[in-house]
Amino acid sequence: MDIQPDRLPRPGAAPASDRLLVAGVGNIFLGDDAFGPEVIRALAERPLPPGVRVRDYGIRGMDLAYDLLAGCATAVLVDAAERGHAPGTLTLIEAEPPQGTVAPEAHGMDPAKVLALATHLGDEPLPRVLVLACEPELLPSGDADVLPDLSTPVRDAVGRAVDALHRLVPALLADPAGPVPALGRPRESGPAHPAALHAGAPGAAEDR
Repeated sequence: MDIQPDRLPRPGAAPASDRLLVAGVGNIFLGDDAFGPEVIRALAERPLPPGVRVRDYGIRGMDLAYDLLAGCATAVLVDAAERGHAPGTLTLIEAEPPQGTVAPEAHGMDPAKVLALATHLGDEPLPRVLVLACEPELLPSGDADVLPDLSTPVRDAVGRAVDALHRLVPALLADPAGPVPALGRPRESGPAHPAALHAGAPGAAEDR
């Protein structure tokens, strides 16, 4: 597993041997938005199998867009996303390729805009993209002060997200297009996150 939390990538820099990308996204200074980077930090203690590239992208959407074009078969984005569940609930969402309805954006880390940017930057087909989302409790709005810490339910979800990735990643390495294991007790998902993720098929939510 190749963990690179700080070094900025060059376009197409992901090793060809890495068939799966696990990307932590989010702003570490905005409360529960730091969920993705915190999960990547936790994976340093529990590495994923060979063939997986693990990286904390923070809010560097351009870097992630280029790496999505670097040849991996599957990407799992780890993010905080409001979906109407209890704080700390994990949901696995399958993203659909952008259809031209979302404008690409080179700065920031809205997953749908990153996918649109990747489509704009290259002619290569995008990999299969899944989002392991955590329902946040603390997200500042507008000009709110910096919130450097995760809320308690989201902090508790970090370890469960690592467990989920250790179940999910081997299945995706074995069959990148195949079904994915459930996160826990499934229930109907809430409304789709405005990141224009796939709204037609509810994800499996961990109701714990």
